Amino acid sequence: MFLYIVASVVVVSLLLLKFLPSITPKPLTLDKAHVLVTGGSSGIGKSVAIECVKKGASITLLARDQAKLLQAKQEVEKHAVRADQTVLCISADVSRDYDEVERAIKQAQEQQGPVDMLVNCAGVSVSGKFEEMDVNCFKRQMEINYLGSFYPTRAVMTSMKERRKGRVVFVSSQAGQIGLFGYTAYSPSKFALRGLAEALQMEVKPYNIYVTVAYPPDTDTPGLAEENKSKPLETTLISETSGVCQPSDVARIIVRDALQGKFSSSVGLEGFMLSALTCGMSPVTSFTQALQQIFSMGIFRAIALGHLLYFDRVVHRCMVERERTKAADKKD
Repeated sequence: MFLYIVASVVVVSLLLLKFLPSITPKPLTLDKAHVLVTGGSSGIGKSVAIECVKKGASITLLARDQAKLLQAKQEVEKHAVRADQTVLCISADVSRDYDEVERAIKQAQEQQGPVDMLVNCAGVSVSGKFEEMDVNCFKRQMEINYLGSFYPTRAVMTSMKERRKGRVVFVSSQAGQIGLFGYTAYSPSKFALRGLAEALQMEVKPYNIYVTVAYPPDTDTPGLAEENKSKPLETTLISETSGVCQPSDVARIIVRDALQGKFSSSVGLEGFMLSALTCGMSPVTSFTQALQQIFSMGIFRAIALGHLLYFDRVVHRCMVERERTKAADKKD
């Protein structure tokens, strides 16, 4: 049995060594590049813009709130490393109308040149119980989180294909890898980005365009603060099993992975495990990543089952406490 395992590892390793070099992308440099960031007025988006401007890129920030955009512009400009770097702000709603998004990106490319890297950070999270959330909440999150990434990507793709060069980043979430209590509206909108990214990557790889899906955990942003105001107790207790990351740390990892052409970008040990466990048919771009996914699946599944058992107990405990409280109130 031991010899069989060793032989399997050797055979798989040789096959990967033979074929992976042909699909390993050449790293992209951001010096004098044009990076367009949606949702760039705050949170992860603003931090991504800062990280990119530090690497010599000119930036276009695309978001709805003009006042926040101008404030973000001042913060991003402080980190420029060359005098000729520019930060352009364009106010637009990336989720409502494709023509509006196309016009905004056309304006950005006329002033800044073709987009070398698009980072789709625009998003919103509203948590709640399935039957208690308004139906429009489901619709709106799909519009912002999915269509709000699809529209800008569609608008830059022709230029990228013509130039045989580009990076596209979709900022999903760990809730886009595992469905959790309270995220029946949010999780599907983030899961959808994975399907789009996988199909798109297969289509555009011959044009030297690489797609990255980022799966950040809870991050200390205005969006998280707003979500926490209405988050169900069960969701809060489950979320507390993981820490809260800083947007600057998340942005640094996203930019690094995107420039290397990695398909999945994760944060921390838990994120690493989730990405390996949910890799499915997603692309790989390195020998070590492929080996890790192949041989870690079993142990990671065992760990995941332990987490799921704990989550189920949290939900059950909350339900029992709620029913006890209702029964006590009726007696009074």
